[in-house]
Order: sequence, then C-alpha cells, then structure tokens
Amino acid sequence: MKDRYIFTYIIILVAIVAVLLSAAAMVLQPFQQANINNEKMMNILKAADVQNVDKENVQKLFNEDCVKMLLVNAKGEVVEECTKDFTEFAAFTMNMKDELYKKDNGKDYVLPIIVINNGKENVNVIQLQGAGLWGPIWGYIGMTSNFQNVVGVVFDHKSETPGLGAEITTPGFTEQFKGKTIFSDGEFVSIDVVKGGVANLSADLQKNSVDAISGGTITSNGVNNMIEKVLESYLPYIEKQ
Repeated sequence: MKDRYIFTYIIILVAIVAVLLSAAAMVLQPFQQANINNEKMMNILKAADVQNVDKENVQKLFNEDCVKMLLVNAKGEVVEECTKDFTEFAAFTMNMKDELYKKDNGKDYVLPIIVINNGKENVNVIQLQGAGLWGPIWGYIGMTSNFQNVVGVVFDHKSETPGLGAEITTPGFTEQFKGKTIFSDGEFVSIDVVKGGVANLSADLQKNSVDAISGGTITSNGVNNMIEKVLESYLPYIEKQ
C-alpha cells in the first residue's frame, strides 16, 4: 500500500512538472523568437555596413533602412517582393540550408535578397550557409547594387575552434572582404580565401582574395566554398542586373 502511494505521488509530481515546463516554454517562446529576429536583423544591417547598430536600436534601424525583400528563382526571376512587415516575409524567415538542399537535388527553390540602404547606397544582402571543421558555418554578405563589390560580411559558427577557426567572426578577418570584387574580366570568380598571404598575389588577384586564418585552414576553406556556392546560385539574377 505504501509503495502504491509513493508511486502515485511520483506520477502526479512528474505530471505537474511537465505541465509547468510546457507552460514556461509557451510563455518564453515569443521572447526567444524576438531575440533570434533581433540577432538576424543586426547581422543583416552589419553586412550592409550600417553604422552604430546595437540591441536597443536594431528594430528601429531595420524598419527604417530595409528597402525591400525579394525571392528569386533559379532563372533569376523575381517571384515575390515585400516592402513592409519584413520579419514575416519568407526572405527573412527562410532557412538557406533548405533551399540549397533543394537546388542540389534538382528541386525547385527560391533565394532571398534583402535590400538595405546604409545611408550611402542600396546594398543587396545575401544569406550564406556552409560547413566548417566541426559543424555548420553561416552568415551574410552585402553587395553593391550592381553586385560588383562587397560592402560587408558577417560570419558565425556553431563549434569552430576558439583562436583558430572561430576567428571567422572577428573584424580582423571580416574587414578584409570590404571592397573586394567577385568578378574578373566579367567572369564570376567569387572570393578566394588564400593561405599564404594575399600580398604575394598579383594586383589583379588581390581584388578578389583575402587572407585565410592562420591555423584555421579547414574553416577558411569552408568560408571560401560557402561564398562561392551561394553566390554562384544567384548568377542568373545577378546577370540580369
């Protein structure tokens, strides 16, 4: 009899805890999503070289500086456009990994473009998705309106090695990309992350090259491959511009 009471008490206690955890998750979910959206907005604005962005003003700046969002298909055609309620639009909420997976498997896919005005020019911001040494890497790259030059980049990772691959998030690495071009003599060449030093290259090659991270070769290669693969997917749209 005593064991039955103990067993019943445990079941009731577990049920109460489960209900409380479920309720807490439901209450916290909107706040968690807001934090995710704020971080995404901040990264987009930074990739567009918008200055003085912080947690307090990120929503205000994003709403003021975001000109429009586009979805383009494999032919480079705009299939949908948004000029308001940006955080509800697919170009903001979609997972680039899913669209690249569809592309790799020959399925229909769409690609997001977020146009930000940084006070000097309209910048096309593109979401990046790739693989590093220990897990996924991702980020955003901002391109001039004609897609000729890089305005800014933001990178992040899940589990790259501190002091090595994790250095992709630091200004020492990301600032190198500003002003670089993804074309050479009219041909798409992407941006080469070079081991051994950009300074050793010719002046023409330096225009589309940055220094790799010392000791972070695999992560650097991952950034290199990520940028090339994603931007190559946008070529049909870029060529129309």
